[in-house]
Amino acid sequence: MSGITTHTFDVEGMHCGSCGLLIDDTLEDLPGVHSTQTSVKQGHSVVEIDTTACTPDEVIAAIAEAGYTARLQEP
Repeated sequence: MSGITTHTFDVEGMHCGSCGLLIDDTLEDLPGVHSTQTSVKQGHSVVEIDTTACTPDEVIAAIAEAGYTARLQEP
């Protein structure tokens, strides 16, 4: 049984559209990420993941590796 869920992450350090594209490209390489949409204007990234293959902490780590700070929004 899959555990596909959607999470929103607040992202700090983005300044332009290229920042959002970089984050999306980085996250799309993670196993278990089904979709990602990053908005520089809104300062967040909405990520659909299969939690059997990827955790929110792994998403945060990938965003950090790309050079940005992220935290999971509380529901």
